Amino acid sequence: MITAPNSRMRRIAPLVAVLGAGALLLTGCGPAGGDATAGSGKFTYLGQTENTTIIGTLKTLATDQCAAEEKAAPLTADKSAGPQFDQKLQLLAGQDALSNMLMAAGTPSLMKQFIDADQLVDLSAELDELGVSDKILPAAESTIKALYGEDTLYSLPTEFNIEGFRYNKQILADNGIEAPATWDDLVAAAATLDGAGVQPFSAAGKDGWPITRLVGDYIARDLGPDALQAVADGDAKLTDPEYVKAADEVAALGEAGYFGEAIGSIDYNAAIKEFLTGKSAFFYMGSWALANFNDEEQNAIGADNIGFAPFPGVEGGQGAIDQVPANVGVPVMFAKKGFGESQAAWLKCIVSNYGDAVLNESGVVSGFALDSPPAGLPETTQIVQQQIQDAPSSILWFEALFTSKGTSVSRPMAVGLPAAASAEPSSRNSSRQPTTRGDSSPS
Repeated sequence: MITAPNSRMRRIAPLVAVLGAGALLLTGCGPAGGDATAGSGKFTYLGQTENTTIIGTLKTLATDQCAAEEKAAPLTADKSAGPQFDQKLQLLAGQDALSNMLMAAGTPSLMKQFIDADQLVDLSAELDELGVSDKILPAAESTIKALYGEDTLYSLPTEFNIEGFRYNKQILADNGIEAPATWDDLVAAAATLDGAGVQPFSAAGKDGWPITRLVGDYIARDLGPDALQAVADGDAKLTDPEYVKAADEVAALGEAGYFGEAIGSIDYNAAIKEFLTGKSAFFYMGSWALANFNDEEQNAIGADNIGFAPFPGVEGGQGAIDQVPANVGVPVMFAKKGFGESQAAWLKCIVSNYGDAVLNESGVVSGFALDSPPAGLPETTQIVQQQIQDAPSSILWFEALFTSKGTSVSRPMAVGLPAAASAEPSSRNSSRQPTTRGDSSPS
């Protein structure tokens, strides 16, 4: 195991110290009032202007599998720009006028406010009553419940993104390397590749979050899946030595030169290009990047040459390798006010059919169980789908329980972790950060 010198510990300290001072605390709110309600004779949906996938899939369902529901309660859609979306939700919630179905708040702590104010449908109970609770994949359900700190389901996974190391099969084979199962395996593989003149890793250091992802995953593998929840609950601190160890391990990879030169200047698109043109062996990324992997114009190494390895285990750690790092991308919630038989019928139809429809129409992997997966899916997509089907549970990303302030602090500071000891990051700002839902793809 690589051990970092004290000088690196001093460089790591500002990141964990700032985050340790309450950055994981969630906030609450009181009930909202108002007289407005969604009409029972229609099914209303509110989404972000930039996201056309959800409403497009709903419209497809309205003409096919959900035609009866559409006739009884026609789909009526509205939209709001992404940057103002959470503010729009707060305004509507204050008037008790939320749409029947709507994209969830981007900030988990805001979703908690809606839950605490009893404004959202308890989907666990509703899906049980409708007989379709088995349509939500266990890993997706686990992610949503962990995200909001609830034992009950309050949103649906219209996307489900799993994360892990993509690797160039040919490069590993040429260097006699197997897909790493442990962190020690990964470090040894990186040393072998570096010795052969191959850059081990690509990462968007300029954006920050691909580095904090590695730190968070190491914490979960070493200390267990509830380690960051313990910080949120005040039972541990990110400044505790066992948490600092994770940042130390990631920093050690950078000091060894395994991320290449000037990682602080590499953004999301540049990192993908490095990997897809064969300039690196490993690339930690989420399944939202399938569109890039399956695009022949971008992918010079070939989709069938890309393997998938879960984030490796840590020797003696309390986490398990099948606890998949995941996020639900763009979840949707249902407002309690105005929820009647027509809305329940729509809910049942969506849960039963959305997964197949969005995969067939848009190539999006969701957290819904499939009835008839489309034939001819690329191997990269099939691997993700199988991992999702098999995963018993999931873990959240590093900043999932942070406040927005904590997130904005952590990502720029993370740029310095993998930088060489004598190098300064070229940028302190993230040019392309994931949404607060954890999905780095545009909504």
